[in-house]
Amino acid sequence: MTDAIGEELVVNPGGSLQGTLRVPGDKSISHRAVMFGALAEGVTEIRDCLLGEDVRATMGAFRALGVRIDELDEGRLIRVHGAGPGGLRAPTTVLDLGNSGTSIRLLTGILAGAGIGATLTGDSSLQRRPMKRVTEPLARMGAQISTAPSGTPPLAIGAGVPLHGIEFPMQVASAQVKSAVLLAGLFASGQTCVEEPAPTRDHTERMLRGFGVHVDVSGPRVCVNGGQTLRATAITVPADLSSAAFFIVGASIAPGSDVLLENVGVNPTRTGVLQILERMGADIERVNERAVGGEPVADLRVRAARLRGIDIPPELVPLAIDEFPILFVAAACAEGVTRVRGADELRHKESDRIATMAAGLAAAGIDLQTFDDGIEIRGGDLHGTTVESHGDHRIAMSFAMAALRAAGPMRIQGAATIATSFPSFTTLAHAAGLRL
Repeated sequence: MTDAIGEELVVNPGGSLQGTLRVPGDKSISHRAVMFGALAEGVTEIRDCLLGEDVRATMGAFRALGVRIDELDEGRLIRVHGAGPGGLRAPTTVLDLGNSGTSIRLLTGILAGAGIGATLTGDSSLQRRPMKRVTEPLARMGAQISTAPSGTPPLAIGAGVPLHGIEFPMQVASAQVKSAVLLAGLFASGQTCVEEPAPTRDHTERMLRGFGVHVDVSGPRVCVNGGQTLRATAITVPADLSSAAFFIVGASIAPGSDVLLENVGVNPTRTGVLQILERMGADIERVNERAVGGEPVADLRVRAARLRGIDIPPELVPLAIDEFPILFVAAACAEGVTRVRGADELRHKESDRIATMAAGLAAAGIDLQTFDDGIEIRGGDLHGTTVESHGDHRIAMSFAMAALRAAGPMRIQGAATIATSFPSFTTLAHAAGLRL
């Protein structure tokens, strides 16, 4: 089994997952490590950086902005030669961020703050994703940014426009929006504060501190002062909990499974997926808890368990927003009904994840009902079926794991998109017992 993933992935039914596994580095942390290293004074060394297509899009953009980034030791070490304050240069071409929402949103904040004129775009999926939630607060800071008429990419950022700090109460809980505004605030005059309606992942705040930036956090309010300089540091990226979630759910639903996932990031703003699965009855044990570079890390032992349907608490929704596709598979394999509401953000991801998962699960024989902001799933018996991923890596991987409990093969169309976040998925899954 090689890492190459074709457009169609066929997973035969049954089996279990076994062994000690190490999923790739955390995507959110990898993006930020490259970005902050590029802005810093000095050379930042990043170990275990995820080199999927999304992070490579970030690296490509900063190379186009004049930053030298070296890949050493077969990609296990990334060395970023920081541009320092005022060191980014205007790109000579349009910056194509592929499928990466993190890249385009955070980079918009950085470029607007730095006064770098640029046009940012992406693939057809990214060009459908909403950007006004980022461009509007940046415009309040003084930035000049135009979007497509629908408020989507391409984004055109005006050059040389000085920004000023603002107080920004967010309407939608989004770590990407929070980060974009705070990063612009590092270049702005005065103080920039963001207030969240609900907790979101705090990798930006943690990592900025690692780069020597003072970040003031008081409850839901996060503030930075403009004019601070980032200083290079060394970063080791923990394994990605969002990637580990596929194996956590796979091991939970497949009888006889027992896996140990090593060195997984368990940042409390990311562990909604664990809390939800534990409420459903999952057998997840945290082993060897420790801190690595300011991020909490643990090994996770997961054994098969009898899952039950639950009403997912609204406060856990933003803490598990990226993991809901695989959580919907867990719900389909659980006894009873699982409901989630307040998750309308799922309709604005790489695909409309409520509609896409509902279509695939219904085709596999699962009884469900969708809402504008959620879904209700009644656990049942999964049939084999053909699923269209709609260019969404998490949809493709979720239905691959669903085959563990299906009565027939899962044929997943558009599976090549898995490489955006987890290029070694098929190799690792096959080694663990998935019947690819």
